[in-house]
Amino acid sequence: MANTPQARKRIRRNERRALINTNRMSRIRTFVKKVESAIAGGDKTAASAALKEMQPELARGVARGVVHKNTAARKMSRLSKRVSAL
Repeated sequence: MANTPQARKRIRRNERRALINTNRMSRIRTFVKKVESAIAGGDKTAASAALKEMQPELARGVARGVVHKNTAARKMSRLSKRVSAL
């Protein structure tokens, strides 16, 4: 168990950051699901609009260290490819 004040503080900080990161990932997943549902519906305008909303959110996740850079690039690439194929 953590005995030093520094380690105790680190545990408190990790709990707070885990909550923030969980919320951030949930938000990113919601934006991705909006794009996927628009693609499933076959609505190209809605899908492209949802994709435009999703991209900065995903980039923000990369900047905050929640999502790996290559993972975000892969998601953006695959979704934009699917939207353009509609």
